Amino acid sequence: MSAMESKSHQYREQSIDVLARTIYGEARGEPVRGKEAVAAVVVNRVRRARLRNGYWWGHDIKSVCHKPWQFSCWNEGDPNLEKIIAVTSVNSVYKTCLRIARRAVAGTLKDPTGGATHYHALGVEPPWARSQEPSATIGRHKFYANIE
Repeated sequence: MSAMESKSHQYREQSIDVLARTIYGEARGEPVRGKEAVAAVVVNRVRRARLRNGYWWGHDIKSVCHKPWQFSCWNEGDPNLEKIIAVTSVNSVYKTCLRIARRAVAGTLKDPTGGATHYHALGVEPPWARSQEPSATIGRHKFYANIE
């Protein structure tokens, strides 16, 4: 493996790891389709950023997931943060998250959200969602595709 291939492999593995931990933190209690939907939101944000040559929430999986106040599981002080950092592939739910993340990074994950870049839990109504129509409701989350 050349140095360039090694660096690319390392970047890919980091992307998979961060995305899997994000899925675990945001949707570990959801069915597989709900986990896939969270992964799709991250991928859709990356895609939108690349189409626009950058966007405020980041330009790749790691920067999108780690953007402050976007995925609460990464927020300092959030009780999920310790859980997502400590989880390993011994955990069967996390294994599922890893499989979904691999598919998302490889570009083979089907998007069940209709292109969503945002979501929130049912029972919560953030100000940005009040005038929006959800593109999908999956598990305990509503997804939105037309948010600027």
